[in-house]
Amino acid sequence: MTEKQNKQLFNNPLLLFASILIPLAGLFLLATIVQHKLFLFIAIGSILTILITIRINNRLNQNHSIIGLNLQGVEEQINLAENEIKKEEQAIDSLSEKIIGYSQLKGLTEKLSICLYLEDTSRTLSEEVNKLFGDQDTTIILYLFHSKTGELGISSSQKGQMRVNIKTKKGDIFDQWIVKTMQPLLVEDTHSDYRFDFDKIKNEEARPIRSLISVPLVVGSKALGILRIDSPREDHFATEDLRFLTAIGDLGAVAIENAQLYEAIEQLAIKDGLTNLYLRRFLLDRVQEEISRQLRKKNELSFLMIDLDYFKQYNDKYGHVAGDIVLRTVSLILSEMFREAGNIVCRYGGEEFAILLPDCSKEKAAELAEKVRDRIAGQTIILRRVKTTITVSIGVASLSQNVASKQELIHLADQALYKAKQSGRNQVCIA
Repeated sequence: MTEKQNKQLFNNPLLLFASILIPLAGLFLLATIVQHKLFLFIAIGSILTILITIRINNRLNQNHSIIGLNLQGVEEQINLAENEIKKEEQAIDSLSEKIIGYSQLKGLTEKLSICLYLEDTSRTLSEEVNKLFGDQDTTIILYLFHSKTGELGISSSQKGQMRVNIKTKKGDIFDQWIVKTMQPLLVEDTHSDYRFDFDKIKNEEARPIRSLISVPLVVGSKALGILRIDSPREDHFATEDLRFLTAIGDLGAVAIENAQLYEAIEQLAIKDGLTNLYLRRFLLDRVQEEISRQLRKKNELSFLMIDLDYFKQYNDKYGHVAGDIVLRTVSLILSEMFREAGNIVCRYGGEEFAILLPDCSKEKAAELAEKVRDRIAGQTIILRRVKTTITVSIGVASLSQNVASKQELIHLADQALYKAKQSGRNQVCIA
């Protein structure tokens, strides 16, 4: 008899009694035929056997019940332990992800901390975000608000390892949503997101965009820009990606603000607050560098010294505010006429200006000086509702075999300027 059949026998009293009574009935019949006294002993023994069997059966049932309850308790403990193990495993996985994330953020912070200028900061931020999120199809875009106009403009755009040209230079409907709400944005599928018009998306941008994450770059209450990642595949980003990008955006915003402040302080250190031209000390530092470079390449270099004629009379007649207007007007003309790359226009001191012209011959410099003199003389300036004009005297000097240092170059230009003023002002003299 199998173990399963034994369990069914003990658990069913009828089967148990039948299994005992049938053999006993046979014994009773045998005892009745053979010997009557034997019947009495068999009957008594049978009754005792039945009673003992019933007692044992009850005890076994109780034990089975207790064992069943214990097994259920053990199973519950096992299930609870398995749930705890799963929770611990999830906690460990989550902690591992956080450690990896913090490590990546630490590396990003270290790289951003060594960037002083805005261009370097923007490039580093885009490259690091591309390493963390990017693939060959993912596009990273960094928008920044213009400090004066407040308009959104692209600072950096990258797809894979290549720069990418973005059609919507001032942002599309997703970027305008960020500007309006100043909240992080997750779009799992542009085809089914009710917040945005899919047809308008196709018209605005030639690139296929199916999913994106985007966060505003904010420090305090100051909005600096937008950091965005988009993909041509739907469901490419999840909530965890947006949460991680938000943390990166917070670090990037601080780095961008620091770079902007650094550049602003640097500009204050090298530029004049009134005219926004370079200061004299910046020019003197650059002159010798340019002279060495031009001599090494055997190129030409010229230097202009400019002085406003009778400027003291303007201050005496109209006041210092009027004098500031004159200085700003002249500085704007100089900045406009010498805006080519490499040229350095500075306020040399008081009403004097100086211009360094790399790759410029003495003849060309004299021609430019005459043009700027004529332009300033023809400029009408309104001072206290009175139309007036101002003239300048200009001295021109250039590199030569006898002029190879900044002291000699500046001295010759200053001598030429003095000659122009002694000769009647409002003219150009060449050293």
